Amino acid sequence: MFLVNWFFDVLGWIGIYKKSAKIVFLGLDNAGKTTLMHMLKDNIMQIHEPTLHPTMEEIEIENIKFNAFDLGGHKEARRLWRDYYTTVDAVVFIVDVADQERLEESKKELNSLLSCEELRSVPFLILGNKIDKKEAVSEEELRTIMDLSFTTGKNEKSKNSELRSIEVFMCSIKNRMGYKEGFQWIGKQLK
Repeated sequence: MFLVNWFFDVLGWIGIYKKSAKIVFLGLDNAGKTTLMHMLKDNIMQIHEPTLHPTMEEIEIENIKFNAFDLGGHKEARRLWRDYYTTVDAVVFIVDVADQERLEESKKELNSLLSCEELRSVPFLILGNKIDKKEAVSEEELRTIMDLSFTTGKNEKSKNSELRSIEVFMCSIKNRMGYKEGFQWIGKQLK
C-alpha cells in the first residue's frame, strides 16, 4: 500500500495525477464564504450579495480539484446544510473574527456540525477571517471562544484514524493571506 500511495503522490507532485474532493463552505452569513470561493476560482476580489441559493464552483488548488459548495449562512440556509454535507470530503468553516457579537453563534453552529455523525471522519478547516480589522480576535482567543484546543497541528496529518482532523488558520481573504496554508493542510488530510 505504501508503494501505491507513494506512486500517486509522485504523480501528483509532477502534475500528472490530481486528487479530487467535494468540500462545503459553511459559516454564518457575511463571514466571507462566497468571497473566498470566487477568490480561489477567479483570483478577483469582489463584494458579493448574500448567498440566497447553494452554488457550486470547480476550484483547483495544489493538484487537487475541489467541487466547492457555498451553501449560504443565513438562518434559512443553515437548515439546508444537512442535505449537502453527508457526502463531503472536507468542511471549510469560516468565522468572521471581527464580529465578536456573533462568535457564540458561530460556536453553536460549529459544535452542531462537529457532533453530526455523518461528519465524524471529515476534516474541518476553520478559517478565522477578517484579521485585517482592528476589532478581530487573535487565534488564541478564537480557539478559546470556539473551544478548539484539540486540533491536529498545522503541519500534520492526523495519525490517529479515530480522531477528527481539525485545524484553525487565521486569514484575511480581502488581503489574500492565510487561507492558502489552510487548503494545503486540507490536501494533507485527504486520502
